[in-house]
Amino acid sequence: MKKTLARIFSVALVLVMAVATLASCGGSAKNYAENNTEYFIGATGPLTGDASSYGISVNNGAKLAIKEINAKGGLNGKFFKYEMKDDQATASLTASGYDALYEAGMQISIGAVTSGACESFASKAEENNLLFMTPSASTASVISDRSNGFRICFGDPDQGVLAARNIAAKYTKVGVIYDTSSDYSKGVYDAFAAEMNKLGKSFTAKTFDAENNKDFSAQVEALKDCDVIFLPIYYTEAGLIAKMAVSKGCNAVLFGCDGFDGIKDQITNKETGELEVSNKIMYITPFDANSTDPTVKSFVDAYKAEYNLLPDQFAADGYDAVYAIYNAMKAANVDNVTISPSELCDIVRAKLTESTFVFKGATGEVTWNEKGEPTKVPQIVEFN
Repeated sequence: MKKTLARIFSVALVLVMAVATLASCGGSAKNYAENNTEYFIGATGPLTGDASSYGISVNNGAKLAIKEINAKGGLNGKFFKYEMKDDQATASLTASGYDALYEAGMQISIGAVTSGACESFASKAEENNLLFMTPSASTASVISDRSNGFRICFGDPDQGVLAARNIAAKYTKVGVIYDTSSDYSKGVYDAFAAEMNKLGKSFTAKTFDAENNKDFSAQVEALKDCDVIFLPIYYTEAGLIAKMAVSKGCNAVLFGCDGFDGIKDQITNKETGELEVSNKIMYITPFDANSTDPTVKSFVDAYKAEYNLLPDQFAADGYDAVYAIYNAMKAANVDNVTISPSELCDIVRAKLTESTFVFKGATGEVTWNEKGEPTKVPQIVEFN
């Protein structure tokens, strides 16, 4: 009998310990922010690797916002801290980066920079009910059906529709080159194609993928007689396509989306400073560094003073994402640096989705709907 009781006690003890262990492994079981002395905004992004231009810009913009907020006294005298972990635009590094940030006390976030990585970030944030305001992850699924997910940038479908309407109104012979291995590229393309079909406009599409993204001679040759080539892709491949257009004698307008931000550097001769392509370049963006708008000019001047660089759209997105979170916390009268991520999420979400809450930032005036999608006015930048 004693042995039986001993076995029962032993099994019960093991079960209790197992449950305790499982509870300690789940981030939502513990409020790591309970020891915070500052509000902690976390993020992941590609600070190294092929997409590092985006991550570095977002990080610079976010850090500048934090510096300004703290210089003004923070929120009710309580300061903010911010950290971005390098995810190299990969899901695995994003997941480990999120875990490290959460266990260090992250309470709210600007998510991840690229769409694929942000899918990983968003799934973990959803488990913890931690609010994120991604600056630049534009794939629709990143925030869809997630009450804790918001974005500052345009979504892929929005950009595809806007591009189709603009192109259909101005051009007759339309070509498209998109990346079948990129959620961003496919998302924009799908919306573009649907809208073009709705408008009764035809186009010719050519593709590439991550394994074949260096030589675009075949795609450009096939589309060389087009009036415009729509490129819902990132600036690295867009720069290569622009140079190939020159070598093929293709004079088409090259029309892109927010991923184009950075293409000018790709097609500028480093020694002479002259552009190496003659094609007109156009792209949809929420931010123009040359704007005379006082809010934009203030940000541009501050960014140049801090980094000795002209900010791109991604820097402005990072800056605005932090300020949007700060403004919502301020409007909601948050006054507790040890507040749990879940509690803070519920408070900030309620404020962001109020019909009267309007955020005015470097990327324009923004409101958010219940799905976390922003409403804002786009601009079209062009040169050449």
